Amino acid sequence: MGIDTERDIEAALQIGPTDKGMVRIFVEADGVEIPMDFAPDDAEEIADEITAAAKRARAMTGNRR
Repeated sequence: MGIDTERDIEAALQIGPTDKGMVRIFVEADGVEIPMDFAPDDAEEIADEITAAAKRARAMTGNRR
């Protein structure tokens, strides 16, 4: 399984700040909870990577925005 492998799994995603000044990405699926905490700078890098991936995906499908 890789990043291009399509899966039929539903998950809940929450993103927000923690009381310790970190950014938490919280994923819950099928009773499994995965809390991932990142320093703000790292979270911004992740956000940039997500934005870049969205732009590449749009270019592949011709779906411009």
